Amino acid sequence: MDSITATAQSWLTDFFDEDTKKEIKHLMDNDPEELKERFYKDLEFGTGGMRGVMGVGTNRINKYTLGKNTQGLSNYLKKSYTDDDLKVVIAYDCRHNSKSLAKTVADVFSANGIRVHLFSDLRTTPELSFAVKYLGCHAGIVLTASHNPPEYNGYKVYWADGGQIVPPQDGEIIAEINALSFEDIKFDKNEKLIHHIDEDVDEAFFEASVKNGSFGAKGKDDFKIVFTSLHGTSITAIPEVLKRAGYKNVTIIEEQAKPDGDFPTVESPNPEEPEALSMAIAKAEEIGADMVVGTDPDSDRLGIAVRNLEGKIELLNGNQTMVLMTKFLLDQYKAKGFKGNEFIATTIVSTPMMQQMAKAYGVEFKTALTGFKWIGKMIKDFPNSQFIGGGEESFGYMVGDFVRDKDAVTSTLLACEIAANAKANGSSFYQDLIDAYVEFGFYKEKLISLTKKGMSGAEEIKQMLKDFKENPVDSVQGSKLLYIEDYNTSIVKNVQTGEEYTLHLPKSNVLIYETEDGTRIAARPSGTEPKVKFYISTNAKLHKAADYKSVNSQLETKIEGILSELNL
Repeated sequence: MDSITATAQSWLTDFFDEDTKKEIKHLMDNDPEELKERFYKDLEFGTGGMRGVMGVGTNRINKYTLGKNTQGLSNYLKKSYTDDDLKVVIAYDCRHNSKSLAKTVADVFSANGIRVHLFSDLRTTPELSFAVKYLGCHAGIVLTASHNPPEYNGYKVYWADGGQIVPPQDGEIIAEINALSFEDIKFDKNEKLIHHIDEDVDEAFFEASVKNGSFGAKGKDDFKIVFTSLHGTSITAIPEVLKRAGYKNVTIIEEQAKPDGDFPTVESPNPEEPEALSMAIAKAEEIGADMVVGTDPDSDRLGIAVRNLEGKIELLNGNQTMVLMTKFLLDQYKAKGFKGNEFIATTIVSTPMMQQMAKAYGVEFKTALTGFKWIGKMIKDFPNSQFIGGGEESFGYMVGDFVRDKDAVTSTLLACEIAANAKANGSSFYQDLIDAYVEFGFYKEKLISLTKKGMSGAEEIKQMLKDFKENPVDSVQGSKLLYIEDYNTSIVKNVQTGEEYTLHLPKSNVLIYETEDGTRIAARPSGTEPKVKFYISTNAKLHKAADYKSVNSQLETKIEGILSELNL
């Protein structure tokens, strides 16, 4: 507590503004526990950059923590490039303080002699990724906390290829940041170096999205879509892209169309949560729509709901949408003729069905740690390979490589193309998914996410993962444990033979059980939220589409049994 108090007192110098100092003094006198939460550590870069609760302190998002990040990044850029004309692009989402924090970041870059392209209003994260390459920038920043609660904000860093920073680069940037004191931040802006950008980049991004997401689908005039931006940035892009692609029957949920950092109509602006799309689903049932699409605040994740076999709107999970999107793209490439250098990609906690499809189509399959920055890195590391598409279970997908991050804008268009085409051919998105299960195996997944806030929560998460590692199960639902994959030690162990193998991925706090029948259970702490996540994957043969309901019921029962065995 003494060191925490000392850190807090260092924020009482004349460098810090009066409101900041007043709040710290109040916490010192009245709320030592809150003071501890705000100063016990520095915010760190996770799978999606830096995210945290806004407020005063080293463990909070504010002008000083982001200013220090930006000063360190400025120093790193100058060491990395001899180019005198360094350029960065900055975007921000709908969250509270995003616009002012984006301007603070722009000010610090400009004070360091770096030219800034700053969007004058909120834009999607995929457009920021696109803009980095389109404008020939050396780096990009987006101020966002994705689908986190309203009190959060964040800071994601992109490099010249349009992808997020990855090791060793992120470590080198963090070292630059950690070498600084807050007093090293240059806040003395140079307005001449800050340029606002809008329509030109929008136009290029819309055009690229339509080009990459359109496949000549039939039946667009007869295809009804309900779309919700969940108070986020996608309202600036998705309706326009759908319109340009020829979709005329798009109903927008007006109550959720206005950007609002409070996200007043939902408990969480996360399309993974069924409740978030309840308003859109109700509208779809009312007007007889074919598909519901909802996106998170920065428009990198999308949730899709379609009509099931009973004709009711059902929310699909990220694995399901990823599988069908990838199969559709593979079919497009196959029709033109594979060149032999294509690959698809996903993450270690996503459905194994992706690998089965890659084998069936004869294309390369690559797997990465959680986070789209790793898929972006694959594209960068293998310039002679052709990335078809890929995603992760957490409702993110990327079509081709013109954007190097999750892209709900182009993915929304792709989903509509698949569904409209299926309907025109007498099928449906849902039926096509079942047909894919027959062809490649029926894989069914479930995510359990447990929130554990604060210092005590962090310790609880640490202990849960330790127990998961040190006390492994012998079997899961009667199937013996076969492998334990420990990404912290980079070792896979065959528990039945004792043989060990090396994992050729960066170290990460992830542990995966795999049983003899192919059941997989993964555990990892979230890199962006105070959560621990458990990913369950089961599978079965589906011999014909008519058996779908019974086999689906069997797998649901199996998953419930697994959760019971693991006390989740």
